[in-house]
Amino acid sequence: MTDSSAVRLFSTDLDGTLLGNPEATQRFKAAWTALSPAARPLLVYNTGRLVDDLRRFVDNGTLPAAEFYIGGVGTQIFDVKAGRMLDELHAHLAEGWDLARVREITARFPGVRPQPDEFQHEFKSSWFLDRATPATIRELKRQIADTGLKVKIVYSSSRDLDVLPRNATKGGALSWLCTRLDVPLDSVLVAGDTGNDSSMFRLPGVRGIIVENALPELFEATVDIPTYSSRQIIADGVLDGLCHYGVVCVLPTKEKTRLKQSDLDPALKMLFTGTQLGTLNDQERAFLRTAYEKALVALRKNITPLGFSACSLADNVVTGTDVNYRSVWARDGAITVWNTLHIEDEDIRAAQIATLETLLNAATPNGQIPANVRIDTREPDYSGVGNIASIDSGLWVIIALYNFAARTGDHTLLYRHADRLQKVMNWLSAQDSNNDGLLEIPEAGDWTDLFGRSYNVLYDEVLWFRANVCYGRILELMGQFDQAADYLRCSQKIRGRILDIFWPTTTPTDNAPRQNRFADRQTGLGDTQYLLAEITPFAFNWRCDPYGNILAFLMNVLDIDRARTAFRFMWGVGVNQPWPVANLYPVVQAGDPDWRAYYTVNLLNLPHHYHNGGIWPFIGGLWVRFIHRLGLHEVACRELIRLAQLNQLGRDQEWEFNEWAHGQTGRPMGKAYQAWSAASFLRACHELEADPASQQNE
Repeated sequence: MTDSSAVRLFSTDLDGTLLGNPEATQRFKAAWTALSPAARPLLVYNTGRLVDDLRRFVDNGTLPAAEFYIGGVGTQIFDVKAGRMLDELHAHLAEGWDLARVREITARFPGVRPQPDEFQHEFKSSWFLDRATPATIRELKRQIADTGLKVKIVYSSSRDLDVLPRNATKGGALSWLCTRLDVPLDSVLVAGDTGNDSSMFRLPGVRGIIVENALPELFEATVDIPTYSSRQIIADGVLDGLCHYGVVCVLPTKEKTRLKQSDLDPALKMLFTGTQLGTLNDQERAFLRTAYEKALVALRKNITPLGFSACSLADNVVTGTDVNYRSVWARDGAITVWNTLHIEDEDIRAAQIATLETLLNAATPNGQIPANVRIDTREPDYSGVGNIASIDSGLWVIIALYNFAARTGDHTLLYRHADRLQKVMNWLSAQDSNNDGLLEIPEAGDWTDLFGRSYNVLYDEVLWFRANVCYGRILELMGQFDQAADYLRCSQKIRGRILDIFWPTTTPTDNAPRQNRFADRQTGLGDTQYLLAEITPFAFNWRCDPYGNILAFLMNVLDIDRARTAFRFMWGVGVNQPWPVANLYPVVQAGDPDWRAYYTVNLLNLPHHYHNGGIWPFIGGLWVRFIHRLGLHEVACRELIRLAQLNQLGRDQEWEFNEWAHGQTGRPMGKAYQAWSAASFLRACHELEADPASQQNE
């Protein structure tokens, strides 16, 4: 931990860094204002918002008072104590700048739309340009440079385009301010989440905090410099970083910063009319403690010498094709590893390592991760239904391995399997046969192995985005910075493609290939409010895949505004009824164009069964985390209680943590003591601080 006296100034971005989760923002405010004024560093808000806009967050009590506001991506500085703009900055900005000429040239560029007037001023020309490629940005730079203007173009979040004076950046303004205040850069701490924050991080000597929800563009820009990457999101990530650097030593009690139902945004408040929220009572807390302990018991039943089994071998009779359950499954095992990393237990940690070792050791010479490895024979199986390769196996292993290494600090597996990991990524890349950035998934090629979904599948593309981020971070951990940047850059392309084709909009995008535009396919249908489940060259699946949308937010494809929109839809149509949460809405009925005759095989995919609208407790745990990440703690707690009640049910006895349940009746189905059902519940408890360890500390 760094000596807090060394930090004299803290400069932080707002949107996606301090703002986004209102409960976390309140925790930051409480922690900052609790610091002694004598020991507290100067606070500087450094944002793309204009000063007049950002001041309202202080005026309305959302944020603590700051000493300086840097607005307009480094084009404005407001001295709060003096009550004036530091117009001296303008001389620094004016060289080579002509606002009228900039607007004239940019307005002619294909695909651009002006941002509202409140985001414009004399040294900032702001536009929307959806999912522009690096080549597109280079062309715009060329057209402006050909006129003799000297500008800087900042493009972030696959949408926001700012044309600024050459000397204007967040980092440039911060450096200018530090010089004016005689504050050395090595006593400056910064925090951010997107590419337009990178100029702060790259100032010589500064220390940085990157929040967990940061976009890969920031990781790419900072891959070769030391920063603190928090494992927490938004303002909680900032607080975590401030603790790391010794600025904040005591965190506020989270119970005091919870949003009550009465404090919710009106659009969200309407969703919960008639819903009992409020703080958990003692009986409910005791119930969750019991559920947590039962989940640990269920998880431990799945520990084998080869890693986590799919379900308890001792408690399930397997015959016929069910013998597959006597396996370490790649996706099940990796998800279980990912969801149990917070548990400090020697046996569970050993099972995490064994799971990853078993799967990586069974990879083929060309990099295919097996669907599963049989525990009894140690024989790998590389296919599923119809002998079709399991594409998501490799995706989940890469994601789980990075999270294991980042959480534990143990990089042994990274170096031991370095060559094999590269082959895994190469094999996965080969599934993008048309080189458009997205994988082409065969039917039955992922976890919905008995369900008709193929080509560009939301779930798989989200994992592909995250696998590229995780592999880039793996290379970063091993000091391979140039190659790491390549994968982080690739992940940005993937994210842009996902948002382009899966988030429905009728708004034309002039710079997108016309044959691939969703707007060209859904004329007259109108916009929807979630990421679509599936896109093919000839059709799209308009159904909502809650699992894919949940993962998209948890894995940083969706920003918080889009996530709120998707949540309002899913809650409104009742994907969490009778239990959280069905994996498809609406279900596919016989006679529907999406119906397949094989849905009757083993009676698995009848309406409200299995992948056709069944309830999966492991998705339920992710659903709880999704809601909590939106800043809806009380809602998340109520859903956690309901998930615990589902896990308590069983076909033979209580607390079976079954594989899935009927989508209408809630009847437990599938195998008992499913590893990922227990693991996902444990992770949700941990994040909501509903686990016994957290409750003891209250």
